[in-house]
Amino acid sequence: MKEEKAVVVFSGGQDSTTCLFWALKEFKEVHTVTFDYGQRHSEEIECAREIAAELGVSFHVLDMSLINQLSANALTRSDIEVGVGEEGELPSTFVAGRNHLFLSFAAVYAREMGARHLITGVCETDFSGYPDCRDVFIKSLNVTLNLAMDEQFVIHTPLMWLNKEQTWELADQLDALSFVQEKTLTCYHGIRGGGCGECPSCILRRNGLDAYLRRKEA
Repeated sequence: MKEEKAVVVFSGGQDSTTCLFWALKEFKEVHTVTFDYGQRHSEEIECAREIAAELGVSFHVLDMSLINQLSANALTRSDIEVGVGEEGELPSTFVAGRNHLFLSFAAVYAREMGARHLITGVCETDFSGYPDCRDVFIKSLNVTLNLAMDEQFVIHTPLMWLNKEQTWELADQLDALSFVQEKTLTCYHGIRGGGCGECPSCILRRNGLDAYLRRKEA
């Protein structure tokens, strides 16, 4: 893989930024693709743009605003409250079909860039119940994309079996712990770094970091 090109599905968050550092270590040439799907905060796209520039990788934004026309959820509608799922229901932040669409369009973009490797930060361990973060979905879509375009894409999921504590550990192993702590945006309220500290995403991020730092210092 050291001599090949890769495309990272990139949001500027903790997970995708860790994946970007991983890709920079594993591949000769790395590109990022970010999606504008009408998310609550344009700050997310600006954050991704700034990180890509700082790390010296190409940055491309695709307009996916049609998702906002199709799916009512807390990430695209300001009048829907961010909340966890109850009694087996999906969280209000679930965007139906998002990863399916993102990876499909990223594959088309990768083909034009001459890249066959796609990297995404989806994770089944801390996936909040999102069905399109599961390993079985990724493997299925990989086969489908290859059949659809007669290509040999490989979808890499470096975080698939890691919890948040282990994801922080990976960032540290990649010499990116401080970078990810300070410069990424995971918060549902659009606050960089440690975020608001109260939304489900911030709580998951902080608990994972605290657990890793305790173990590291022990």
